[in-house]
Amino acid sequence: MPGTKRAPPIYSRGGYRLDRRPGRVNLVITWYDTARSRERSISAGSPDEGEASEALDRLYLQSRGAAPPRLGTLVTEAIADYRVTCTHKASYGAICSRLDAVIDYVAGTDPAILCRSIDEEWVEGFRKWYARVPIVSPTGVERERSLSTIEASVAQLAAAINALPGEAARFKAIPSTEVNASPTLRLTIAQLASLFRYAIARPERANLARYLRAGVATWARPDALYDISTDPKRRQWFPEANVLALNPHGRRQTKKYRATIPVARQWRDDLDATEGFYVEVGSIRKAWLAMIEELGIYRRGETGEKLLRRSVSHLARKRIGEERWRQGEIMLGHHKASISDLYALPDPANLGLALSATEAIIDDIEHRTPGAFTAFLPRSKTATPKSRD
Repeated sequence: MPGTKRAPPIYSRGGYRLDRRPGRVNLVITWYDTARSRERSISAGSPDEGEASEALDRLYLQSRGAAPPRLGTLVTEAIADYRVTCTHKASYGAICSRLDAVIDYVAGTDPAILCRSIDEEWVEGFRKWYARVPIVSPTGVERERSLSTIEASVAQLAAAINALPGEAARFKAIPSTEVNASPTLRLTIAQLASLFRYAIARPERANLARYLRAGVATWARPDALYDISTDPKRRQWFPEANVLALNPHGRRQTKKYRATIPVARQWRDDLDATEGFYVEVGSIRKAWLAMIEELGIYRRGETGEKLLRRSVSHLARKRIGEERWRQGEIMLGHHKASISDLYALPDPANLGLALSATEAIIDDIEHRTPGAFTAFLPRSKTATPKSRD
């Protein structure tokens, strides 16, 4: 009697297949082991098809070792390999997002296209296609895709191809200096105060208010704001020195350097009342966009979350003065400080002038919006923080 025909795999690659088996929660990876002359299988470690597919990719890459790629590597395979090797990077989410656009274009044109077939002509076709794909906000507002966003995907594809042994991309991304239009919008004190007024008037926007406080107090990039935590294991908050390390312990510094900075007096109570992550959600983007649109501040390409960092540093620069602006560069992470003593950071000769400018900006905001830095306090230390997933 013939055996039961095996169902098609959920995902397969190079002799490895991903299946779902009865009675098993996690998906299973199966392959034929020629050395043992039998089929073998292991758990993929997850019931999620995406995560399990990545586990299969990792196993496949391990089996190939350092062997050169087959002649004619598929673009989709090159991207899958590259994603596996980038999982440890802080920018992994951005890398995947940029490559997702390439995958969509490949799927709609030629799913079997090889890396060696990707040339300037192909890339130009991708640019034209991607330019026609609008960016849609959570509220349904459409805006054109910027040239810099398109080139970021082109550069990421080149990186994926160049990561293959013996391969080299046959095209180049346009340098960012030629496609980036430097944002010119900066918020005034009155406009910053209006952001806080919007947030503290809505208890459900408590995390938006915390994000605003952290942004004004630290001048940090959005990704660093989400990473702020008082968990002792992360070694970020040093209350005895009144210093905050924006880069948690164990995280490798990247080109976007995260500074260690003194903390404004108006923000300290909120940090002291925090246990764990200061912003308790993984993203406030939807709330941010709703706020920007309601307040009528929206300007295409210039009113993202980074507007907070640009505005505060712009205001502080006038207060610090050009001759001492090196302190501002240290706060922004544009210049690495050589100060080894945490207690020395608040000194005027180090970052004290930047601290004073920050506190003065906060005072001006509080004057226009009382409670900007005190609403929703105190925070309960026994409360269970919301999931960051």
